[in-house]
Amino acid sequence: MSTYLTILGFNSAIPTINTSPTAQLLEMEERCFLIDCGEGTQVQLRKAKARFSKINHIFISHLHGDHCFGLPGLIASFRLLGRETPLHVYGPKGIKKMLETIFSITETHRGFELVYHELGKDYSEKIYEDNRVEVFTIPLDHRIYCNGYLFKEKPKERHINMEEVSKYSEIETCDYHNLKAGKDFVLSDGYVLKNEILTTTPAPSVSYAFCSDTRYLESVIPIIKNVTVLYHESTFLHDLKEMADYTGHATALEAATIAKKAEVGKLILGHFSNRYGDLTVFTDEARTVFPNSYLPKALECVKI
Repeated sequence: MSTYLTILGFNSAIPTINTSPTAQLLEMEERCFLIDCGEGTQVQLRKAKARFSKINHIFISHLHGDHCFGLPGLIASFRLLGRETPLHVYGPKGIKKMLETIFSITETHRGFELVYHELGKDYSEKIYEDNRVEVFTIPLDHRIYCNGYLFKEKPKERHINMEEVSKYSEIETCDYHNLKAGKDFVLSDGYVLKNEILTTTPAPSVSYAFCSDTRYLESVIPIIKNVTVLYHESTFLHDLKEMADYTGHATALEAATIAKKAEVGKLILGHFSNRYGDLTVFTDEARTVFPNSYLPKALECVKI
């Protein structure tokens, strides 16, 4: 099962005709995770032909408007579409008060449970887990409390080598679970059939790290070490590093440096200041440090 990232929005605070504020849809192991929800996210989801009913977990990095102002409208749409299943919202302390205040004032009624997971720790913690996927926070350094998120596939089961297994009548279908888990098989005469003979290696697990918004922060490196794909904000070019530090953001050069030190597979830049008309200047700068750096494209679906 492949993992796909759909870039719904990637610019900074002000929406433009062609770009939207930060929002991403991650499809991993048949789960759909919405990451940030800037203004207009539900319109972008429509354009991406995403199924609203499959989104059960939303992760908000921080409570600046360009990362969460689309959330009340999206939740209201869920109700109008007849949603009944619970919706889990992960975000900083205060997100419950923000949303419930809006719903109260506007008399927005829900026909489903909204489950809040408010975050406040300054260290990485596991906040979601099922039998296939784990999600961890990535503490960032912004003007207000902010987390990135690390999504990891759990190790996949090995594949049954039917050509080999069929040679041994003692191996029954009920034994396949143990074989997929990597266990050897012991025949009735005591002979041990090694698992690597009876199974084949599964596809490697993949991981995705989302880091926005933040100043240059080396403490994220051990958390995101060797991730398959990293999204890292790069609001400014490095000649405006002083402004980046002051506003709680990073430069393209700094994002590339993080990617290089963390030995990630691929870097996607984002959250660009509207002062830049030609965005290729960001990859020009980043690739001097980390050649596998790329620009996002609106509604682009990236295979991870």
